[in-house]
Amino acid sequence: MTHRISRRAKVLATAALGAGVLIPFVAAAVPAAATAPAVSCTSGKAGLATKLQKDITAALANRKGTVAVGLYDRSTNTTCTLRATSAYDSASTVKVAVLATLLWDAKKHNRYLTSTEQSLAKAMITQSDNDATSKLWKQLGVTKIKGFLSAAGMTKTTPGADGYWGLTQENVTDEQKLLKLVTAKNSVLSDNSRAYILKLMGQVVSDQRWGTPAGAPSTVSVHVKNGWLQRATHGWRVHSLGTFNGAGHDYMISVLTQDNSTMDYGVTTIQNVAKAIHKDLVPTTSTTARYTPTSTPSEAFVAVPPQG
Repeated sequence: MTHRISRRAKVLATAALGAGVLIPFVAAAVPAAATAPAVSCTSGKAGLATKLQKDITAALANRKGTVAVGLYDRSTNTTCTLRATSAYDSASTVKVAVLATLLWDAKKHNRYLTSTEQSLAKAMITQSDNDATSKLWKQLGVTKIKGFLSAAGMTKTTPGADGYWGLTQENVTDEQKLLKLVTAKNSVLSDNSRAYILKLMGQVVSDQRWGTPAGAPSTVSVHVKNGWLQRATHGWRVHSLGTFNGAGHDYMISVLTQDNSTMDYGVTTIQNVAKAIHKDLVPTTSTTARYTPTSTPSEAFVAVPPQG
């Protein structure tokens, strides 16, 4: 697959770029063993916020790494957050924003995507193809990407420099804003654009459908985009964005992680959180099937600057 062209040399090449970007702020008065931030939930449904807070916290108990979580369910007006404003290297999750930028710009110019753009977009989202992403990133340019981020209110998202789109800085708050735009009528993305993004996120290849879909009941539709990246600092970054609709619910989950010892460790952490959320939000009967990812990729792929 074209997705597998970025090898260890490129991992090492990017490891030095932006090293130290995520420098934790440590005040002199803060003790070395500072209390970790707590999961915070609110809900319009009685008892749901307390249950989610308890179960997400339990899912993260004894897990190493640094985890940020965002949940929003329109149907029950439920929100959960953890480290929602902490910045992470985006890895391939930025590809949703790249596609949204492409569609937003096409709408401004009152045009359809070309057949080439459609092919690149499909490869970028469904296979996480890096070459396709680099071509679209170069075609759009950082100015247009920043224009979309501004229109979307994603004020804390910073595009990666020098073509390194995988080193875009993002946080849970902004990723949840993006998923809200993709899943409800708004003035930034047309209805056709939103449907197109969701269609591709619903067609992601099987070995990349891990993360937030884990534990989703068969009664909801699943749309996902994941990202994974190993660097010298903060180990493995493993992220998952998902939107889910059905069974009287309309919800989205963003989980960003770093400081994982392996990719699989990060995947497991995300899936522990996802299973707790799906179980609490969409109670099912014992006969309802829940989604179990069958496999995960085995190596990291890093954004390289566009060539030519």
